[in-house]
Amino acid sequence: MARVLHLTELSRWSAGGDVEAESLATEGFLHASPDEPTMLAVANRFYARVPEPMVVLVVDTARVDAEVRWEAADPAPPPGVGAEVLFPHVYGPIPRAAVTEVLHPVRDAQGTYTALESSPGQA
Repeated sequence: MARVLHLTELSRWSAGGDVEAESLATEGFLHASPDEPTMLAVANRFYARVPEPMVVLVVDTARVDAEVRWEAADPAPPPGVGAEVLFPHVYGPIPRAAVTEVLHPVRDAQGTYTALESSPGQA
């Protein structure tokens, strides 16, 4: 099983159905991260000012019908992530059945994402 992490709004996940985002229409794929440190760097770079609660979906790529390509960040990876890191891009919706776990990003007092926590009974 290849495992990738996809950050999304709690409201989007709670709405049910397959997981999509605006990037699927604008870029042709959904963004994902290969591991927790990379996911936290992405969250801090692009979602630090988003007030809405976020969740990280742990996705089993073997259960995704769409192609998953491992590609370099464009134009550059977020601070703290090496240029050699490849990002999984999912070229279609993520089926709910492919989500094996739902993690909750934790913020410190300054609002920086510092960890991902699991909640029993979620997915």
